[in-house]
Amino acid sequence: MRHLLDTTDLSLAEIDEMIALAMDIIDNPKKYAHICDGKKLATLFFEPSTRTRLSFEAAMYELGGNVLGFSEAASSSASKGESVEDTVRMVSCYADIIAMRHPLEGAPRVGASKALVPIINAGDGGHAHPTQTLTDLLTIYREKGTFDNLTVGLCGDLKFGRTVHSLIKAMSRYKNVKFVLISPKELSVPEYIKTDVLKPSGCEYKEVEHMADVMSELDILYMTRIQRERFFSEEEYLKHKDAFILDTDKLIRAKNSLTIMHPLPRVNEITTAVDDDPRAKYFIQALNGKYIRMALIITLLKWGELL
Repeated sequence: MRHLLDTTDLSLAEIDEMIALAMDIIDNPKKYAHICDGKKLATLFFEPSTRTRLSFEAAMYELGGNVLGFSEAASSSASKGESVEDTVRMVSCYADIIAMRHPLEGAPRVGASKALVPIINAGDGGHAHPTQTLTDLLTIYREKGTFDNLTVGLCGDLKFGRTVHSLIKAMSRYKNVKFVLISPKELSVPEYIKTDVLKPSGCEYKEVEHMADVMSELDILYMTRIQRERFFSEEEYLKHKDAFILDTDKLIRAKNSLTIMHPLPRVNEITTAVDDDPRAKYFIQALNGKYIRMALIITLLKWGELL
């Protein structure tokens, strides 16, 4: 039995196989409409979610399976003091696979130690969000046809953004990938990402504070929200915020082939005028999340000989 707790749990060959399966699901949905008949997915969401939870549910329903679970800790026995280990062990009795989101880093790994069925990390604190990364990879593959030889701009909150950390871990494993890290100094990529991931991989990277300076270089622009609450003062926030808002003016210097991505939800970091730009792929990215989670559910159930 295998779990998905971090993107690095998967080899590049396994990621390629999952991407290929997702592409086949997109092309042949009827082929997979009953593959999970009789199977149940439990969604254990100890913190609120819209896209991730609903995409998991949609994925399982479109595979012919069923869904049970909860959408916040207050509606579970965690509110009575039940441990993560006990919750997972108990839910393993009722479901064939579990998707778990938790505000504490490492909680899905703790749960997996007691699980009797595959566990999928659906986001744990600021640590990792592997299914979002698989979503991002599927989007990149559908738009670019490759993961190699790309310049990836990551913009916004790079310090606390778990989607950013997971994507860097994944993309740094491919050939000749360059990263442009665009953020205020207060929200720059954590040192451990540089020392443990970027430098050992040999990936070229640079850090800048202004999006406009590097726009013409990028093949992919991955936007994230600048969070007001992360700054020490309102003055510092106001000084930085406009530099990290993507509008049509900033796109004038961008490549026609640029792919604009965002894990969503957005607040004001991408203006609605950008939505009409053919390079904006963030809503397609959200749809891709359903397809890759369908592929992931099938794969983990097969690996566990449960399908």
